[in-house]
Amino acid sequence: MSQPIQNGAKFDAIVIGSGISGGYAAMELCIKGYKTLVLERGPMKKHGDYPTAGMDDWDFKNQNMVAAEEIAQHYHKQNRLRWWVREDHLDFINKDSDYDYDEVERFDWIRGHHVGGRSIMWGRHCYRWSDIDFEANGKEGFGVDWPIRYKDIAPWYDYVETFVGVSGQKEGLKQVPDGKFLPPFPLNCAEQHLREAVAKKYPGRVVTPGRVANLSEYNPEVHKGKRGQCQTRNRCVRGCPYGAYFSSLSATLPVAEETGNLSIRPDSIVSEIVFDAKQRKATGVRIKDANTGEEQEFFARIIFCNASTIGTTAILLNSRSEAFPNGLGNSSGELGHNMMDHHYEMGASGDLPGFEDKYYKGRKPGGFYIARFRNIDEATRRKDYVRGFGYQGQAFRVANAPEGLIGEELKNGIFKPGPYRISMSCFGEILPYHDNRMFLNFDKKDKFGMPTITFDAKLRENELKLREDGVACAIEMLEAAGCTNITHRNEPTAVGACIHEMGTARMGRDPKTSVLNSWNQMHEVPNVFVTDGACMTSSGTQNPSITYMALTARAVDYAHKQVKDGKL
Repeated sequence: MSQPIQNGAKFDAIVIGSGISGGYAAMELCIKGYKTLVLERGPMKKHGDYPTAGMDDWDFKNQNMVAAEEIAQHYHKQNRLRWWVREDHLDFINKDSDYDYDEVERFDWIRGHHVGGRSIMWGRHCYRWSDIDFEANGKEGFGVDWPIRYKDIAPWYDYVETFVGVSGQKEGLKQVPDGKFLPPFPLNCAEQHLREAVAKKYPGRVVTPGRVANLSEYNPEVHKGKRGQCQTRNRCVRGCPYGAYFSSLSATLPVAEETGNLSIRPDSIVSEIVFDAKQRKATGVRIKDANTGEEQEFFARIIFCNASTIGTTAILLNSRSEAFPNGLGNSSGELGHNMMDHHYEMGASGDLPGFEDKYYKGRKPGGFYIARFRNIDEATRRKDYVRGFGYQGQAFRVANAPEGLIGEELKNGIFKPGPYRISMSCFGEILPYHDNRMFLNFDKKDKFGMPTITFDAKLRENELKLREDGVACAIEMLEAAGCTNITHRNEPTAVGACIHEMGTARMGRDPKTSVLNSWNQMHEVPNVFVTDGACMTSSGTQNPSITYMALTARAVDYAHKQVKDGKL
């Protein structure tokens, strides 16, 4: 799979990036018989390369904290999100010292450069989009209209959810359609109480088990790869030796490898896609070896860009030629613009009395989810902002920390659980503003000789008003459940903080205002496809990865039909 590849080698397809969408593209292409090369800028990782997966909290040198000196030297920007840079998954976090970036407005760019990408440490929540999302831009006049609707992607949601393995509960919500679910990880007693209390006072708000890509049941004939049933350890961010959650390392890449059609070249920094002006198509990819600095080219009939929203667009912007002086397929000028994310660091938490005699078993990988309930119809229309927000949260027993005790009394007191506490975080939609963008500084090169990526994106008036309502609604739902000691937070974050960056090479109906067509195919370079977050036309409120995978499988199927018809 990772044997040496000669400079100038030819393949049927090249996939740039090996994360959620890149792994899926590689698997689908390999299954269809395409000799496929996956290029990954980081080092090789295989399923099982999870050094901290079996460690307990007391096994870490600094209580899972990274030394201040190391943070200052290597993680000065990623550590601005204080919860992110930790010992238990430090092996999967890119160093800012290796690949820094510039900011006009603060941007929190969380990256993982290695085979498997962020699929190793993603949050795993999987929620379908609906026509409320796909129609919003066209109806409200923001950005451009999506060139697809729910009916176009629904069968592909079915397809990928079946393989991925999404645990969840059907609720019949139009804003978050039901999917192909495994049995859910059930709500605990406090979460069930929240569900019932909220439903009684706010009938349009549904508290449901989180829909997560963790196998509550394992079927080897369906889920394939190197996978098994979830052990409810909740150490997913470290990598799962059981393969219980979906990742490129445990699922798509092993299936692709079994076909005999997969080649992976790690430590390969893609500098540009090579365009042939006479043929009006891309012929291959130029890379720089991260270890030796050697430049090489590889050639293919089809190229899939899956280097992440920012990585893909940086490559396209750097792919300049006489035909495309501002970046490959960028005659519209939209490449790099319309940067989105979900805004973060808002929500509330509170103590829930009355359940001290009840506990739960294990540490399930997902708590509860509350789907968007604002601006989904005329009855829920707001006058002060458009779009909406959803919540993810959990109820848990707080650790007991008795004061004034020593010896046996202290030991017994520590082992007694504290009260239940319910916490919920609000995920709000960011609109596709043209002025929210990334661009390349060609006059300033990084250590690999690549132009420096620069960000200029921020929250605006609509987002700030939405945040106020999101926090207020969280408080009132906790009050409805009878919570006490309620605290709340509303700390407007930088774009990128939610790690759901989207846009920058959007889909659309008109080549003059978009980069991709309805099949994720570049309008102007038909053998190049973009199916990672860069393709998104709006951001919705739902975690986007399951949509990336559905779009990827759909695009590979389309490309395959185009090849068979002699059009590619």
